[in-house]
Amino acid sequence: MSLSKGVEIHPLISAKAGTIEFYTPQASHETMLVQIPPQTIDDMYVHKYQTDKLMVVRGEFILVILHNGKYQYIPLSDREPKVVTIPPLVPHSAINIGDEPCMLINAVIRHAQAHPHDYRPLKAPFPYDLTQATQLLASQGYSIAA
Repeated sequence: MSLSKGVEIHPLISAKAGTIEFYTPQASHETMLVQIPPQTIDDMYVHKYQTDKLMVVRGEFILVILHNGKYQYIPLSDREPKVVTIPPLVPHSAINIGDEPCMLINAVIRHAQAHPHDYRPLKAPFPYDLTQATQLLASQGYSIAA
């Protein structure tokens, strides 16, 4: 599957000291702790002046990217430390179909001063395929709501 132009997924680099594992922090202008409540299907967002760098620290969710008129579903979990980079102008959303909240860090890179329009939700142009999202989570071994 070809990801939307500029969207990248990379494993987090870590170093071990004894039994403790240290993960490389992400450079940013601003760092946010974000909680996605259980049973959440969010609207889309598109930022003109920022890059989002997302890292799940607890739980799991599905990142939805709109690319070439189709949704791409990207499962993310605290079990596989990764960073997903979403550049400006890429519509994206979050789905948490689980029973637990998901906590993630967003290491934001600012390309210009933040604009209020960057934080207004957009209606998804067509419904998400929750069956596909659920199957994708299950195929990755992630827990899903009953």
